[in-house]
Amino acid sequence: MCAAKPCPLPALWLRVRVLRVLWALLAVLLGPWRLWAVIYDFHECTWHVVLNKFQRVGENLESDQFVHQEPVDTVRGVFNMLVDSPIDRRERYLGFPYYLKINYSCHGQHSEDLVRSGHLMGLKPLVLVTFQAPVNFYRWKIEQLQIQMEAAPFRSKEPCMATEVCVMSWYTPMPIKNGSVVMRVDVSSNGLGPIIPSKRFHVNINGFLKMGADNRIQFTVGDELFDIKPRYFVNVSSRPLWYNVDQSPVLILGGIPNEKALLMTSTNFREFSLVELSIDSCWVGSFYCPQADFSATIYDAISTESTLFIRQNQLIYYYTGTYATLYDSSHSSGKWVRVLASECIKKLCPVYFSSNGSDHVIALTTGKHEGYLHFGTITDGLVSFELLPRNQTACKRMFVDRCSIIWAIFIPGQNILMMLVETQYDDSDQKYHQLASYDLITEEMTILYTVPLFIPDARGLEFLMILGTESYTNTPMIPKGLSFNLYNNLLFIWGNFLLQSYNAENFIYLADFPKESSIKYMVNSFRGDVAIVTETEEIWYLLEGTYHLYRIFPSHGWDIHVSLQVMKQSSLYASKETMVTLFYEENKLYQLVYLTHGKQDQLVKRLVPMEKLLMYEQHKQIHTVRDGSHPTLSFSNLCPFEVMRLGNLPNPQAYTRQERYLARPPMVLNPSGFHSENSLAVYQGLVYYLLRLHSKYHKPYADPVHDPTWRWWKNKKQDEDYYFYLASNWLSAGGVHIDMGSYEKIYDLKSHFGLPERIFLDKGGEYHFSIFLTARGYSFEMGTDIGSAFKVQSKVSVGVVLADPSCTESLIKQKVLVKRNSVLFLITLRDKSLCYDQGISGHHLMKTSMMVKVVGASGFCFQDTHLGPRLQGNLMVPVFIGCPPGKRLAFDITYTLKYMRQQNKHYFDCMHVDPEMPCFLYRDMFYPFFLIQDLVTGDSGSFKGSYVLKVVGGGPSLDSIVDYNEEEIYRYNSPLDKTGSRIWTTKTSETTHDMAFYIMSYKRSGIEWLCLENSPCYDMTPQGIIAPEFFFKVLVSNRGVDNSTYCNYQLIFLLHIHGLPLSAKRALFIVIVSASVLVGMVILYILFCLLWPYAVNACNHLRWRINNIIASESYYTYATSSRAFSISSQSSFGPLSQVPSVDDFKVQDQKHKADLEPAEKKKP
Repeated sequence: MCAAKPCPLPALWLRVRVLRVLWALLAVLLGPWRLWAVIYDFHECTWHVVLNKFQRVGENLESDQFVHQEPVDTVRGVFNMLVDSPIDRRERYLGFPYYLKINYSCHGQHSEDLVRSGHLMGLKPLVLVTFQAPVNFYRWKIEQLQIQMEAAPFRSKEPCMATEVCVMSWYTPMPIKNGSVVMRVDVSSNGLGPIIPSKRFHVNINGFLKMGADNRIQFTVGDELFDIKPRYFVNVSSRPLWYNVDQSPVLILGGIPNEKALLMTSTNFREFSLVELSIDSCWVGSFYCPQADFSATIYDAISTESTLFIRQNQLIYYYTGTYATLYDSSHSSGKWVRVLASECIKKLCPVYFSSNGSDHVIALTTGKHEGYLHFGTITDGLVSFELLPRNQTACKRMFVDRCSIIWAIFIPGQNILMMLVETQYDDSDQKYHQLASYDLITEEMTILYTVPLFIPDARGLEFLMILGTESYTNTPMIPKGLSFNLYNNLLFIWGNFLLQSYNAENFIYLADFPKESSIKYMVNSFRGDVAIVTETEEIWYLLEGTYHLYRIFPSHGWDIHVSLQVMKQSSLYASKETMVTLFYEENKLYQLVYLTHGKQDQLVKRLVPMEKLLMYEQHKQIHTVRDGSHPTLSFSNLCPFEVMRLGNLPNPQAYTRQERYLARPPMVLNPSGFHSENSLAVYQGLVYYLLRLHSKYHKPYADPVHDPTWRWWKNKKQDEDYYFYLASNWLSAGGVHIDMGSYEKIYDLKSHFGLPERIFLDKGGEYHFSIFLTARGYSFEMGTDIGSAFKVQSKVSVGVVLADPSCTESLIKQKVLVKRNSVLFLITLRDKSLCYDQGISGHHLMKTSMMVKVVGASGFCFQDTHLGPRLQGNLMVPVFIGCPPGKRLAFDITYTLKYMRQQNKHYFDCMHVDPEMPCFLYRDMFYPFFLIQDLVTGDSGSFKGSYVLKVVGGGPSLDSIVDYNEEEIYRYNSPLDKTGSRIWTTKTSETTHDMAFYIMSYKRSGIEWLCLENSPCYDMTPQGIIAPEFFFKVLVSNRGVDNSTYCNYQLIFLLHIHGLPLSAKRALFIVIVSASVLVGMVILYILFCLLWPYAVNACNHLRWRINNIIASESYYTYATSSRAFSISSQSSFGPLSQVPSVDDFKVQDQKHKADLEPAEKKKP
């Protein structure tokens, strides 16, 4: 019937209603069917990563939790086996307590079969571990560090009947770094085998776990509940998830009715636990507070880098975790600590960003301290609170009779508290709401804005500037909270309305939000997206910088999306579900939802596909057009361009300051290519030593080669061919071959066709890029202004919004490409060198942002990618102004020695040579040179700015070095010193403004050592015959004297000086003593030479006399005994014939003496 003539319009709309879902599918299928098939297959496979202990590698068990935080000595025995390899076995190699076990799965296929087939096709997962910089930059160095590893295949230990393998997985070490407890793990493919999209995992250290007596992991904050009951979540209102952005390793969520329990996770709710807290009774000590009802519910929960905070009724508790990589274990809590015990706390307010090396939290009071707030500071796990405002309440400072602080936010960097205050006067019942700021430095309080009493009448407009002259409705404004984006200075006041402002003084009313609804909480991505949750669980979306709000749930687009997911039998959706919370992760919006599937209820984390929902909403606008005599459907496309591409993007590392290392597994001498436990242990030790070299590289003396890995292989590089020969012939020790080129630092990362994650700008720094836009339809026209009548102009335009235009500026140049119907915009972001003083690398950076917008594109333009559609036309990049991380000043010892040899014509080192610290001769002019080393890009060049050099410590030996106080530093280094204490001087005449210290530079660096009478290096006592030596502790800083950079380069190094002169008194004393000793020795020698013959004769005569005496005594003894024997014999055998006389004895004595005379006196 309708084929012969056009159908009436009502029948056409009836058909539209029936086929609405099919039209939505057509809106999705915007690309060719072949491309869609590739994308579909691409999404069907996903990576899986779990944590395994070192001892459990190869076991098909569940994942382990991150409890152990220190390296373990488990690989030393394996490295001792590598007798003929490029490593130095004298070094200490340690391992990490965990491995990352990697698999993948595809929809409808067996995972074990997939992994085997992927391995046979050459698939190797690439793992990129990113370490988050710590909060306390005073204790730890601020750096953006990554390590890229290649996963090693490993066969399961389970029994297998196959010849080669049944079950296998890939493994990489899970490295640990001091100062970092938040790690991101990105897994991607090497390009071989199946197409698997990259996926990011959060693998954080959980400092609230411990090993129990039965070697089971237990929570320190309470007991884990394994029975998750539906009443905990069904028909329960959602609640916000509060944490320190990018710094909190553990997230907590309360709000479980009548239960003192929390949801805890260290993986951003990929895995989670329900924990019943071990805290006191919820109402003890609270009766003096003005609260009618008491409950065990945890109303507010906030997590920081080290500490958890909860509010139960009006009581506040905190618990500090055990993080050995952050601080001493004594800072950890043994139990929940109740804080502010004498206060009544009505609300906790989060502080999303750290400040000055500390986390913060805000507690709003009620009762006796109404009008005050408690400002909490957490530094290395130590918690302290301060009552603010100081001395007076907010009521007195605002000159009102009664007031109550409804909400408070802290703005780091500016040290300002911004408060939403409800005020009232005694003579009136009217309540006013005012926005006030309190400066923590000057202690000044300022009223910034007074919220109107009633909601303005927008009269059909999307937004309305509040000037005080507009008309208002009868609906009162009920403010409930504040939200502030630190990067673009965008402030929201929310309640049953939404006001936004960039300066906290001039506000814009967003009329798209209905006044009948009331906002419960806001979720900010801090990258340009804001999600809003109302009291009725509606979800609204706002793109910052625009004024149009989109209702995401419930909506027509949401219904289409859910219908499609049900058709695909997705397990993430159910007919009955309850939203638990809403949060952003990596610029994507996620829901934590409790699904009711009969008896199979579950709590799941799912993505909110914002781009798809906006696209579905856009394509619901259906128009009918006539094609001849037949009406057809038409979808309007509101995007002003067809193609948008970014170009001329510089290498990102110079701006993101991301350091990256590469570590591949050692080569195994196994035909199947599978690794063993020993080869994985070697991989662990190599990754550990690579990170150790990175940490040791930050030393004052610069290496000849600017690379941390240079020292590792410098003595083995010449033998690289030999090691390769051993591996080629299967002769490598331990069955592994270590390729020295597989462990290096990467300096030349390329851009992936997008703006960097962040941009760091030094003084006067610039960032350049271009945007190429292909217009939709014909969008050019001739200029109508005077002077531009013959210039072609495009209707497609681009704008750049700067959060702080007084500090940064942007330049845009437009090139119209008429033949290509396109426009090229060349954009430059530049620092104005006005808004930042000098600071240490990575410290106290100013946070701002740049937003690039294509006019008319926000919320209407989408790009199809392999990961699904994404918004186009609105780009926001955080910008950090100051001294970028990864830059340092180093002592250029190599060029210093070379230059001093040229100037002094010689160089004398110490007798005991130390290659790490060469000596310098005192009498030579000392010419120090320094390097500016970029640890991110690998650039290294001479520091040619100005600097101040001071000797801040010293001693005659390394063990006796002492630090000097401020007075001593002044006396030892200042040209104004009159006490004779100066250590050194220079020929330069340039000094600081107060003339206290010399200003040195690259061209004026000559130093002459003085060591005057009152200096510590004067009159040093020599040790032995070696001339005195001294170790100077030298400080070099460019702060206040170098205007070329924001960096306050500070370098402290030891300088070894030998050949110090003696004082005049000590030198004269030594000369006199030496001369006296020498003269005495000469006189003694002369006397010795003169008296020596006489001494010899005397000695000979004395010896002769002694010998005579000894011989005489021996003769008399012999003669007496012989005579007695003769007499006894004669008496026995016959009468005595004759008795000898005395004369006879004398004659015999003389004969005996004649025999004893010297031989030379006897005649022959």
